[in-house]
Amino acid sequence: MLPFLQSKKFSWLAISSFFLFGLGSLVTQEPYWLIAPFILVVTIPLVQLIVTKTEYLYWLLLITLPLSTEYNFTPSLGLDLPDEPLLILLSVTVFASCLFKPSAFQIIFKSPIFRWIIAMVIWMCISLCYAPNQWLALKFILAKIWYIIPLVFLTALIHQRSSNFRKTALYLCIPLILIVIQTLIRHAFYGFDFVAIKKTMGPFFRNHVNYSAILVCLIPIGLLIHHSTQDLRKKNIIKIGIGIALMGLFFAYSRGAWLALLAGMIGYYLIKKNILGKTILLSIVTIAISLIVLMHNNYFMQFAPEHDETIFHENFSDHLNATIGLKDISNAERFHRWVAGVRMVAEKPWTGFGANSFYNNYQPYTAAAFKTWVSNNPEHSTVHNYYLLLALEQGVPALILFAGFFIYLLLQTQQLYHQFQQNYFRQIALALGVLLIMIASLNFTSDLIETDKIGGLFWLAAGILIGLKYHHQIEKESVAI
Repeated sequence: MLPFLQSKKFSWLAISSFFLFGLGSLVTQEPYWLIAPFILVVTIPLVQLIVTKTEYLYWLLLITLPLSTEYNFTPSLGLDLPDEPLLILLSVTVFASCLFKPSAFQIIFKSPIFRWIIAMVIWMCISLCYAPNQWLALKFILAKIWYIIPLVFLTALIHQRSSNFRKTALYLCIPLILIVIQTLIRHAFYGFDFVAIKKTMGPFFRNHVNYSAILVCLIPIGLLIHHSTQDLRKKNIIKIGIGIALMGLFFAYSRGAWLALLAGMIGYYLIKKNILGKTILLSIVTIAISLIVLMHNNYFMQFAPEHDETIFHENFSDHLNATIGLKDISNAERFHRWVAGVRMVAEKPWTGFGANSFYNNYQPYTAAAFKTWVSNNPEHSTVHNYYLLLALEQGVPALILFAGFFIYLLLQTQQLYHQFQQNYFRQIALALGVLLIMIASLNFTSDLIETDKIGGLFWLAAGILIGLKYHHQIEKESVAI
């Protein structure tokens, strides 16, 4: 029991609050006044508990990250439960701690990652001023802030202890493996049918894209746990877990996740060979040339699909064949929205249409030739390319800032991998680099940075990188001595 709860001050506060609010209830004839003293009495010990046990809440957050589920309180208000309330709670705690003891956050304030984040938030606020629906844009900024504060700042502080890197990996992977096991068991009753996969992931995932995305991203973290484990029996258990994860990834039937796994394998090679920076530059040039070619004389119209041939295939082999022939409905609908997205960027290149505004604005910018059976968009989903989404909603400067930040994180993982003397930290840097490359790949065909799971992993990786830089500085100082 906390000392304050046992003090006379707390007793008198409780008694007087019950008396005063009870009196207020009698005078106004409103019973709701009686709720206030209970809230007051519970809030004080709760705040003290949160302040003194912040790290415990942080570990609880990591455990719940793979387990969370989306819940809509109203058509316009939804939260990911239980991780998003924990994010909000931790954000308030960290912000208050920063105000009262800013010296404890020097490791963060001195980091270039912090300056990148501040620049992106400033531009979000500028974009907010020009957004047609400022309430939607404000909600977007608030949600972004309560993801960043605990997952970047608190992560950086907690990972000043080297043992916490492995702890983080375990707390993320173990709950996810349990979800994969239950999904595979449920899917087996449907004969691992392609269409049935969406029936087996509830309540943890909305669709197989989100499920496969976090699954593929945690595979390098599982390999990191295996590499850092010395006990042979535990290594065998971890191998079984990785095998289950790969099985789950295969039966998720997500082409984007399979491509992300391939991208991660290539990234592993690029980081080890120290050529990731050159590859990124080559990729940017290739994308820029491709866009110029496609837009010249509306050459992109050559890729318009046949409306009646772009259908949903219930057989996965037919689904793959349709993908190769550009007749798969999901990819055809992506082209439909990408065309609209590019036209929207051309319309408002500097400040965009405002955060969370794609669905309400994109239909007039679509091209009829790319229309599909699902172009009415009953799910209210977005453009399915996070980089394009940033540019059309917040302007090209937002895209440049985010892309610069992402590239900086990737190059930092490569640099730390080659600079660390301790193999333990080298492997962490390598796993982070592979993870970020996978996230980069996934977001070319989705907008998963705005989801709690992939977005959570992304901001968590940024925080861990600050912690890694701290350990690298300590290592350099110890070598110098």
